[in-house]
Parts: sequence; structure tokens; C-alpha cells
Amino acid sequence: MKDMNERTCIVTRQAGDAETLLRFVAGPDMSVVPDLKRKLPGRGCWVTADRVHVDQAAKKNLFRRAFKADVTVAPDLGALVDGLMAKSALGSLGLARKAGRLALGAAKVDSAVRSGEALLVLHAFEASDDGVRKIAQARRATVHLGGPRIDAHKLFSEAEMGLALGGTNVIHAAVLAGDAGQAAAKRMVALERFRGGFPDSPLTGADAEGGPAEDTE
Repeated sequence: MKDMNERTCIVTRQAGDAETLLRFVAGPDMSVVPDLKRKLPGRGCWVTADRVHVDQAAKKNLFRRAFKADVTVAPDLGALVDGLMAKSALGSLGLARKAGRLALGAAKVDSAVRSGEALLVLHAFEASDDGVRKIAQARRATVHLGGPRIDAHKLFSEAEMGLALGGTNVIHAAVLAGDAGQAAAKRMVALERFRGGFPDSPLTGADAEGGPAEDTE
């Protein structure tokens, strides 16, 4: 379809790709519907994939201009998209665990980071500063030893992650390499971007400047 190939944000008028833009369609009732999988039928329009731009598109009635129709926009469209993306990310986390592509618990996360198998780290909102610091040391040490950069994200509460993983209490998790892990990591990064946040990079802080990694023993 023509509109699927012409990906231009209706707010910024800047072109982008499917990774940096969200697609929306007009539903049968003429309400604006987010199409996260980019598979819904009908003419679509695109918005930069973050909450700020989705809220601007809704506030400024840009969807009506894009669809050239009197479409209805939910007042909480940004929150709706956030909820859908979070649900998708948590669902992918559950699939990663079933596929054996998830390490749970501080010790296993530390091991996955140091081996370079981890794609990213997840900390629950409730994670203690000390627990986060110890895993950050492992992430920095991995970079210093020539391993991959492994970013850390805080996107969910302990309860949210636990529910997605079958009732397990989860404070720290690492998404591991592999198809299911790649799919989960992609959704975590997209959710972080949508919320306007930045992952905690192992390349920040004093250790990133070339100093020795801290001893975690």
C-alpha cells in the first residue's frame, strides 16, 4: 500500500522508518487506532514513536488533517499507546522466559552480563541502589574487557514483571541473545524511547573513562 511506504511523521513532517514511527489507522467507527504491528487494514498515518509527539498529534487535531476525515481521537491516546506497548513488552518477556532466554535474579544476571550473553538488563522500579550498583559494575567490567555494551532499563514494577513471568518475584532480569530475546529486547527499547527515557549505559560514569572496574567480590 502506498501509505505504508511513505512514512512521514504528521507532527514533524520528517521521514522515518518503522522502528522510529508509530502507525495509526481510522477504525470502522472513525476512531483513531494505534497499529503497533503495522498490519491493520486501511489508510494509515505515522507519528514519531514517543509520547510527546503522539500527545501533540492528538492535541492539535493532526489526525483529522492526515486522514482528511472527522476522526475521533481519544483524549488519553498517549496513555493508551503506552499501555499497549507495555503489554506487548511484558508479553515478549514471558515468551523469552519460556524459550530460556531470560536470566532472573542478581547472581544469574551478573553471570549473563559478564559472559556477554545478555542483550540488556531490566531492574524493577523497587530495585535497591546497592543491587543496581553491583550489576552496573559487572556491565562496566564487561565493556572494559572488550565485551558488548549492555544497557539497563527501569520500565516496570516488581508486580508487573512478576505477573508477566507467572507470579515470580522479579527485581533483576537479563534478556539473553537468541530470537526470543532479540524480540523482547526490541520491545523494551521501543518502550523506553516512547516514554522519553534513556537507558543506563555502562559507558557513563567514571569507569567509562578508562579507570579500572570495581571489584564486586
